[in-house]
Amino acid sequence: MAKTQKTAFVCGECGYESGKWLGRCPNCESWNTFVEAAPATAQQRAGNAPSRAVPLAQVRADAARRVSSGMGELDRVLGGGIVGGSTVLLGGDPGIGKSTLLMQTADRLASLGAVLYVSGEESAAQLKLRAQRLNLVSDILILAETDISTVEAEALRVKPSFLIIDSIQTMYCGELTSAPGSVSQVRESTALLTRIAKTSGCAVFLVGHVTKEGAIAGPRVLEHMVDTVLYFEGDRHDSFRLLRAVKNRFGSTDEIGVFEMRDCGMAEIPDPSALFLSGANAPGCAVTCTMEGTRPMLAEVQSLISASPFSNPRRMAAGLDLNRLILLLAVLEKKAFLSLSDKDVYINVVGGLRLEERAGDLAAAMCVASSLLEAPLPPNTACIGEVSLTGEIRPVSRMDKRVGECARLGYTSVIAAKSAKPQKIPGVKFIGVSTLGEAVRLIAGK
Repeated sequence: MAKTQKTAFVCGECGYESGKWLGRCPNCESWNTFVEAAPATAQQRAGNAPSRAVPLAQVRADAARRVSSGMGELDRVLGGGIVGGSTVLLGGDPGIGKSTLLMQTADRLASLGAVLYVSGEESAAQLKLRAQRLNLVSDILILAETDISTVEAEALRVKPSFLIIDSIQTMYCGELTSAPGSVSQVRESTALLTRIAKTSGCAVFLVGHVTKEGAIAGPRVLEHMVDTVLYFEGDRHDSFRLLRAVKNRFGSTDEIGVFEMRDCGMAEIPDPSALFLSGANAPGCAVTCTMEGTRPMLAEVQSLISASPFSNPRRMAAGLDLNRLILLLAVLEKKAFLSLSDKDVYINVVGGLRLEERAGDLAAAMCVASSLLEAPLPPNTACIGEVSLTGEIRPVSRMDKRVGECARLGYTSVIAAKSAKPQKIPGVKFIGVSTLGEAVRLIAGK
């Protein structure tokens, strides 16, 4: 007598499988995340017919060539364009503009090949209204369907060059008993779409919902199954959006794309440096140049200092790591002799940009010193450099590119490490400093 297959239990956070229900996942240590899922059948595990190994010299690289999406900012984040046969997962908060961006991308890709847009959340009529609102003119193929088997059959019939699924959480496989959006359904649907991409050379875009914690809903293994994971960031009540890659098998994960939500849809911002500058030359303001991949971007750091009525003063940071801010404040007290132990310190990076690299250390420290001393920095001055625990100002990479970007936007002075020695640019005065105390004295005028 054939043995009956037992039901498996899968963790909704990391995809860990167990033969019985567990209150706490032994892999990711999350509580109450196990859900019941039917085990994969032999046919599902096997997938397509087994393939044969071929010598590397016989593999054709042109099968995975890049094509432009028609949107320069999206191409930048993808690493130069869309790779044929790749699977891209796009996540973001509700209402951030994921469907709008992909609809506009589909309109521009229609000139390169057939585009099949599958929506499990909107009807065909709703998609038509969205296209009219965005003034789209291309005749892309629309399919309002949630059954992944029907989507597969239609993809095999149409043979599109680009397939867009909005969203992966709405797709379901009839062979599984679990509800749409569950761990097993999302994983099986993604596996099937990935097979379609690899076997046919069709580029697949998947829209993923985001949980309260900011992660893409579904098992963590979902992000491991795809080639590229993109996050659409920004405040839904603000017009600017940042597109960032957190995984990319075909390019760098350091690049970001900048968009603005307008009445006609998503508009690209090819020159975002001026976007993150307020233009104020007031105490507590400092400008730095950060590198986002290969793109230099100017960012303004603002600080507010106030007397604290409590024994433990507050430190708050937006756009800067809080632990890094605490470290910089300690260096300012010890090496620049500024009294901050009884002051509340608030720091913010204008425009919602986040400073990840150390090149913004000097600007953050200078804006705090400027706010404390109630003295602005010299006009049209940028600060670029890393601050060490000894108070030394250390040079950063690609200094020539950073100074060139400052000069392009009208900055006439750059405060940086004395050992940096960037290429001389007409109209830009290089001010070299060795220590943080020396840099602070430039503000005090001593």
